[in-house]
Amino acid sequence: MIDTESYKARLTTRLAELEDRLTGIEADLDAPVNPDFADRATEREGDEVLESLGSAGLAEIKAIQAALKRIEDGSYGICVVCGEEISPERLDVVPHAANCRKCA
Repeated sequence: MIDTESYKARLTTRLAELEDRLTGIEADLDAPVNPDFADRATEREGDEVLESLGSAGLAEIKAIQAALKRIEDGSYGICVVCGEEISPERLDVVPHAANCRKCA
């Protein structure tokens, strides 16, 4: 049987980290625009990187929230595609995994 409490703690900690990171990214993106054109171009490149990181962070947040819901409803550790058990080794590496290795 899977120790869902330890996974829940890990997922909750990671969720808080991502939310903090996204708050920082939003603050950086909302920073005032530099009046110098060359500096603005450099900042825009940085903003694109931040936006990409933000998108990846949002995707991981959604996956973590879904995993926490599966813990609550008792389906955590079961592949959402085939219904087979997700290996503990996979969950140790990717605790928000919704699929077994075969279906991933």
